[in-house]
Amino acid sequence: MSTARLQVRVAQRCNEAEDICSYELVSVDGAELPPFTAGAHIDVHVGDGLVRQYSLCNPPHERHRYLIGVLRDPASRGGSRAMHEQVQTGATLQISAPKNHFPLAEAPRSLLLAGGIGVTPVLAMAEALSAQGAPFEMHYCARSPERAAFRERIAASAFAPQVHFHYDSGDAAQKLDLPALLAGLDRGTHIYLCGPQGFIDYVKGCAKAHDWPQEQVHLEYFGAAVAPAAGGDQPFEVKLASSGKVYTIPADSTVLRVLNDAGVFIPASCEQGVCGTCLTRVLDGVPDHRDLYLEQAEQAANDQFTPCCSRSKTAMLTLDL
Repeated sequence: MSTARLQVRVAQRCNEAEDICSYELVSVDGAELPPFTAGAHIDVHVGDGLVRQYSLCNPPHERHRYLIGVLRDPASRGGSRAMHEQVQTGATLQISAPKNHFPLAEAPRSLLLAGGIGVTPVLAMAEALSAQGAPFEMHYCARSPERAAFRERIAASAFAPQVHFHYDSGDAAQKLDLPALLAGLDRGTHIYLCGPQGFIDYVKGCAKAHDWPQEQVHLEYFGAAVAPAAGGDQPFEVKLASSGKVYTIPADSTVLRVLNDAGVFIPASCEQGVCGTCLTRVLDGVPDHRDLYLEQAEQAANDQFTPCCSRSKTAMLTLDL
């Protein structure tokens, strides 16, 4: 995988909603940007070693720009705060080429579900499906109209009649009745959902209750809380296959942090087990998977793990490093 960085300029920054800004990124030399597909994201190097992932939300046919939306998160670990406070129109940034872990599949019909800032990849999907003339509907859940980004853009789009807004602050009649919605859908429908963990868990639970085929439910998380083990985390050791060196991972630290501090570089981005950037091969031992990136079958294979948040069930893990 290429790790080359692209140099871009912020052509325009706009306030899209309360605590949400969009950034239009163009190549500094005016060249076309690499192509992308709906659901793709880019890594943005925010500064001071911070790398954060943001979904592209403009129509995928566009090559002259990338558009991202960034929520100012009160629990920010530095990324969103830096974007909101430091990155203005005219600023230059380094980004990666687009990557897509959340692509659209061939389907007779699609249901797009967005929670909060999770609207960004879902909006690109709506643009793509609309351009294809593919049947779909989109439901956008937000705390209030003031916190729903891109409302004017959606209202002016060709697919506006297919989009339904739901607000926590509104009356009960307009809130998303997902069980009723799923009950009326054709079983061939593919479901795409993106948003905070509570939203994802709710939708997954409803889909499971309706026996929706797992392979037809596609999702992407926007942040995750890493839960400690019952009774608290315990220290363990990791061994590097290349050198034989062994490192102790304390209960209050991570494999990623300990190895990076020791000069063993592992590329990382979200540091929450969501993106898969730091995925590392395991040669021996049993990981304690804490990520949201690997599927259940991939976790059960125990041959890879996310060192940013996952730990070990055995006294030692041997890593392919």
